[in-house]
Parts: sequence; C-alpha cells; structure tokens
Amino acid sequence: MSIRFAAPRHSIRNRMDDAEARAACQRPANDNGGGHSSDTALTAALRHFADHGLAAARHARLKAKAARHAGDEQGYRWWLEICRTLDRRMAQELDSQANAG
Repeated sequence: MSIRFAAPRHSIRNRMDDAEARAACQRPANDNGGGHSSDTALTAALRHFADHGLAAARHARLKAKAARHAGDEQGYRWWLEICRTLDRRMAQELDSQANAG
C-alpha cells in the first residue's frame, strides 16, 4: 500500500506575495534575534569550538564560572561572550545565576 502526501484542498494559500517574500528574506532563517557577537568573540568562539567540538559551550561556561569564582570579572565576561556565541540560552542561564547569587 502506498502513501501519498498532498497539500490540503481548502482555502489556505500556499504562496507568499512578493512583499511577504522580501520581508521574510530580510534575515536568515536561523537568526533568533538578540545581540550579535563581535568579530573577535566570533573568531575566539570558532577556535574554541575547533578545540572542544560540541562540548565547547559547556567548556566556556565552566571557564566563565572559574573566572567568576576567582574574582576575574573581565575573564568571566570574556568566557560568557564565547559561551553566548556558541549557545545563547546556556549563557543567559549562567548570567542570570551569576547575577542572582
């Protein structure tokens, strides 16, 4: 038995007009808004990712926590920015925990 997938036959339109298409193409599809990293932070984050792979954000978070614990606020902010570049949600959680405590 074969299965056929087809669009529904009701009044939902399947295409955007030109103005909607131009507006939708203004930003990349994977851009979820928010702050953008500097070129320096992006380069450092990519190098960090090359060294640590998929664990790079977690490693940056640990480095940020260690810097904060040592009283190195500049180091904390640097590693937080690298973490934010790699995983925005993880960095937001880390920063909110640091500001709460």
